[in-house]
Amino acid sequence: MPASTHRLRAPARPFFPTPTSTPTARWLALGLLGLLGLALSGCSETASAPGAAAAPPAPEVAVIEVQSAATALTVELPGRLEAQRTAQVRARTSGIVQQRLFTEGSQVRAGQVLFRIDPASADAALASARAQQSRAEAQLSQARSVLERNRPLAAEQAISQQELVNAEIGLKLAQAELEQAQAAVQTARIQRSHADVTAPIAGRVGRALVSEGALVGQGDATPMALIQQTDSLYVNFTRSATEVLALQRALQGGQQQRASAAAAQVTLVLEDGSLHPHPGRLLFTDLNADPSSGQVTLRAVVPNPDGLLMPGLFVRVRLAQTQAAAVALPLQALQHGPAGAHVLIVDASDQVAMRPVQVGPTERGQVLVLSGLTSGERVLVEGFQRAAPGATVRPVPWQAPAAPATSR
Repeated sequence: MPASTHRLRAPARPFFPTPTSTPTARWLALGLLGLLGLALSGCSETASAPGAAAAPPAPEVAVIEVQSAATALTVELPGRLEAQRTAQVRARTSGIVQQRLFTEGSQVRAGQVLFRIDPASADAALASARAQQSRAEAQLSQARSVLERNRPLAAEQAISQQELVNAEIGLKLAQAELEQAQAAVQTARIQRSHADVTAPIAGRVGRALVSEGALVGQGDATPMALIQQTDSLYVNFTRSATEVLALQRALQGGQQQRASAAAAQVTLVLEDGSLHPHPGRLLFTDLNADPSSGQVTLRAVVPNPDGLLMPGLFVRVRLAQTQAAAVALPLQALQHGPAGAHVLIVDASDQVAMRPVQVGPTERGQVLVLSGLTSGERVLVEGFQRAAPGATVRPVPWQAPAAPATSR
């Protein structure tokens, strides 16, 4: 090959700068080497990681296993207390009140003197009536002696028969006048007794409506005090006719049974939420419904030996009338939605499902479920925010919170 055909090629420039390269090129090469190392390390970590992430554990929820039992169904209704007996103390004679002989608010017995009215006029009337009675007795004695004298004279025909008849009539008139005088004395004695105003019944007397020096009994019987028997009180309350009809249908259909005598007691819930310690008993249910309100009136009598209850107080009446198979649940287990009341149950595969229920009365933090649940089912009580319907959960038994310790 001719020498002219050979061309000398310039040596190839290396990829990385040589030590003689510029400082900028040298820092650029170092940066590329760092990025390459990070990429290689990331690839190695990715290759060494497991193929898929582990699933999160099922959330823990608290459940209660329900049991159905025959339970007395109670209802709370508003009621008002009324004294069992009430008597008004009134002035039955006219005069000035001299004394008040009782302490306001105290217990009084029947026949106890409460007020004393000035008896001067009554004493004068009684004395006048007794004088008239003495005069009538004298006239009767005179008429009797005249008749006894005229009878033998008439038999001897010493006097006419008409004179004998007149003597007999005079005796009868004298007897009638004596009886009239005796009645006047009795009336005056009664009026004199009315000067001492007594209690018609035993009970608690209220405040005095008149004071000493007041003129009473002028034209009408002036009210002086009020006595109420409070050892036992009536409580009057109402229930809607619709509820009464529904109760009767449930009894006839067998869904509910009449409560026992012990369960049918009436318990009062006072305004502060406490229970009256003495249960009462239902007296009657009105046979007629009020046409204006559709309410049926009920009445019960409640013992009040301690005097804690007062007439006129508003109370809540807790009444148990029927029994039914029901499930008791903590109140927090019940939820309400557009479709009504429901609970969340955990089935055998630990999945959550929604169950509609029919609820009854609520008492002491528990609600009675009348239908929708069966014995042995598990109802969710705590952990609702972690258990939507259809989710899988890990159920644990629910523990009721301990009652707070009372300080001594």
